[in-house]
Amino acid sequence: MSEKSDPIPADHKKAEKTVYICNFSEDVWPFIEAMSSSKHSRALEIDWNADLSDRDLFTNTEESDLVFINPRPIQDSFIKYYKELFGIRKLEILVPKKHSGETCRDVYEDEELFEKLIELANHVKKLTLLSYSTSEQFLILVNKLRQRGIAVYTPESPEEEDAWTVNFFGSKSGIRQLAQQSEVEEPDFLMAEGLICVNIIDAAKIAAKKYIKEDGVVLKTNKGHSGVGVLILREGELPTDYKACEQAILNILKQDAYWDKFPIVIESLINVSYGIGGGFPNVEFKISKNGKIDFLYYCGLRVDKDGGFQGIEINEDVMNDRLMARIIDMGFFVGEQYVANGYRGYYDVDLVAAKNGDLYVSESNTRRTGGTHVYKTAVKLIGKDFLNDAYVLSNNSWALPKGVIPSFEELIKALESVLFDKKTKEGIVIASANLLRQGLLAYIVFGKNKKRALEIEAKAHQIIANLS
Repeated sequence: MSEKSDPIPADHKKAEKTVYICNFSEDVWPFIEAMSSSKHSRALEIDWNADLSDRDLFTNTEESDLVFINPRPIQDSFIKYYKELFGIRKLEILVPKKHSGETCRDVYEDEELFEKLIELANHVKKLTLLSYSTSEQFLILVNKLRQRGIAVYTPESPEEEDAWTVNFFGSKSGIRQLAQQSEVEEPDFLMAEGLICVNIIDAAKIAAKKYIKEDGVVLKTNKGHSGVGVLILREGELPTDYKACEQAILNILKQDAYWDKFPIVIESLINVSYGIGGGFPNVEFKISKNGKIDFLYYCGLRVDKDGGFQGIEINEDVMNDRLMARIIDMGFFVGEQYVANGYRGYYDVDLVAAKNGDLYVSESNTRRTGGTHVYKTAVKLIGKDFLNDAYVLSNNSWALPKGVIPSFEELIKALESVLFDKKTKEGIVIASANLLRQGLLAYIVFGKNKKRALEIEAKAHQIIANLS
């Protein structure tokens, strides 16, 4: 094992360079490799992640001198928009010659780019290396740099011997095991009734019985992505005869190889109370290298009917004070277990609010999340009290009207009347340019209150619809 790096001494802070690698696909790489159906193809998932990657610039708004490694080139007009919005002067974009989906691997296999990283370490031979996720590929890159004599500081990652915590606690089965172990110590750490299965034949049998008995069932692959790998089956969608129901579920599971490759979690379908945090409350934290846990924000997730993540909704009024305190306390408890096992970096806890009054943990993401860029943007544009001072909405993949695929320049010009205004602190922020080519728009909306935020969002949607 290569030697660990010590924390960067204070006298080297100015000389040290920060490099961020956007490695979305690596977070769930085994899952992506197992994709097989035409609906959820491997190539489409990699392509979507690559196009959305320019959004992760917004998770680095506090960096004054950043080298950003992206799997795909970023448009000059988008970089200019980003730098002007946040007042950022020094930003360098690097792109590997090859794009395989494994961005860190693409970096260390690109001799010219790898040597560029060595050069960036300059005379102090130190680099701060950040990433979306602490993947296996990221750790290999870190070790290769250390082998070249570079002291690599990874403040948002566990050490190599503790890196198992990323996939374990970030998986559906791992967080369920933690909940079972914590039942006595933390009674609020509840999960929907369920169990873990290891093959699709047994999964179909168990799920069919639960579906018929409870008028619904949820199946989750161990570590999916943005709703892919989650199967929600509601009343009326399957036969009520056991054998027919079992076969119907089995037919669905056979469509993608990942169902038979990874553990399957089978859960009761929760009757959601949409008046509480939109039905899907969430809380995010960050664990520093020294083990300190910092609460970042709470929000409501914007989720589609199939469980797919769309965006978030942040404001102090998203949930009442009692519920907020309960969720934050439970999130700290989860973080304490992570710290004890060596995890470092960002994490969140997704919950489901049930009509019976209970809150159930759905999953935990041990990485930067689909809301981290919203939080960082809000802090930069609104201030640390943004939870009180603004109502924030986001969408990571709003489908553009059919036939409307504007360039980034055309979009900015069309939305001029509703773009974020630094004086009023209201308006829409466009969070990705590359995603437009897929007919999708990623954005963040700021309003003085919920009514204003929804009005701005609706107006933006209408302006874009009129482009056709």
